[in-house]
Amino acid sequence: MSAAPQLILASASPRRAELLRQLGLRFVVHPADVPERVQPGEAAAAYARRIALEKARAGWQQAQARGDASLPVLGADTDVVLDGRILGKPRDRQDALAMLAALSDREHEVYSAVALKRGAQEALALSVTRVRFARIGSAQAQAYWDSGEPLGKAGAYAIQGLGALFVREITGSYSGVVGLPLHETAALLEQFDIHLLATPT
Repeated sequence: MSAAPQLILASASPRRAELLRQLGLRFVVHPADVPERVQPGEAAAAYARRIALEKARAGWQQAQARGDASLPVLGADTDVVLDGRILGKPRDRQDALAMLAALSDREHEVYSAVALKRGAQEALALSVTRVRFARIGSAQAQAYWDSGEPLGKAGAYAIQGLGALFVREITGSYSGVVGLPLHETAALLEQFDIHLLATPT
């Protein structure tokens, strides 16, 4: 018989699920549908924190409705930010190529927030990583679009895939750029009595 799950992941992201499995965590997936719209005057860091917490809260409400309110719910949000502007997922080829051209030979930030909620207990953390891209030629950007990888990815790239070819330097959390900052996540899990690498008793 398999061991009981330790938490609920309120995200459909296969990358976040893989990162949680990397930590050896047992979890169930129940995505939370939260509108991802930047509010007027909202800074990127505040936006990432708000969306992660809203996902955790929405996931907790869903868990309560299912009668499954014993596990903490994890919500997360990851945003590519250039000159203070959030680059979302590309709408189409033209949008993706424009994003890649803007990121080319530049440094940008990736804000990755994670939130946990169980009952009245809430915890939130934010990771900020700096990523510097090499120059991306137009033919290279077109070939990358043709690979299919940019679609559905914030900033039109995936660092864990072919997008790694563009990365000249990274300062911060690699896993945060992928979609979930594992160091910060582990620290939050400790607050919910989920201890990784704990010594067996």
